[in-house]
Amino acid sequence: MQVDLLAGAGYAAPVLSLRTPTVLVFDSGLGGLTVLREVMRQRPDADIVYAADDAAFPYGRLDEPALIARVLDVMERLVERFHPDLVVIACNTASTLVLPALRARFALPFVGTVPAVKPAAEHTRSHLISVLATPGTVARDYTHDLIEHYAGACEVTLVGATRLAGLAEAALTGEPVADAEIAAEIAPCFVARGGRRTDVVTLACTHYPLLLPRLQRLAPWPVEWIDPAPAIARRTAQLLGPARPRPGPASTRAVFTGGARLSGPAYIALAGFGLARIETLPLPSALPA
Repeated sequence: MQVDLLAGAGYAAPVLSLRTPTVLVFDSGLGGLTVLREVMRQRPDADIVYAADDAAFPYGRLDEPALIARVLDVMERLVERFHPDLVVIACNTASTLVLPALRARFALPFVGTVPAVKPAAEHTRSHLISVLATPGTVARDYTHDLIEHYAGACEVTLVGATRLAGLAEAALTGEPVADAEIAAEIAPCFVARGGRRTDVVTLACTHYPLLLPRLQRLAPWPVEWIDPAPAIARRTAQLLGPARPRPGPASTRAVFTGGARLSGPAYIALAGFGLARIETLPLPSALPA
């Protein structure tokens, strides 16, 4: 899978420490839970803080200067509060835009999430691949540069799904989401041309794997769906260095900047990801009232 590997960021060596490491996993909402789950599997020794800037969800509605300012402001408060040893930006929209600014501001290693174009190009046989993302990720120069660099021999369909992240959050928290709504969002991914059909779809938003069983069922034909979470977790584990024994279970908590959508089903869903301790770090919405 393709992960931002901190190239040029000055963090080539693992983050070795004698104490228990703290990993901050950051997203605009609940999509980063798919990454959190893999990080916890690979590094059960680490203390985990899952931070959701839900007061500004979805990030795709923010213009680029506003998004950069927002993420820097929220990260400033999170770093001051939790003192993480490493931060995972479990959000394609933020990673494709804000990582340089984060690395310039904070003396911390950041692991980003970028569209898995390279593995999609390596796995395809039909040379028809699709990138299912948010409109913001689809529009980024970073995404287009990845396609030009890694998928020049492929025909790449960029699909900016406007509602799929919200549908994923709704489904996770127990709200009814019709199959037809999901099918409409993914339909443009499936291209048939000259006897060939799309055979790989990369999930370029961490929310989308929350719906993976339904995506597989609703697809008009079978494809390979690429989830970047395992690769992100492997990179995180590599940077943290060897796992160390600890006397008790890891500490896990979730923090939300808004919390307005937290309900009984949401708490149950979060507990299913190992997050029973939940708090809010109130910040105003980044969107106009």
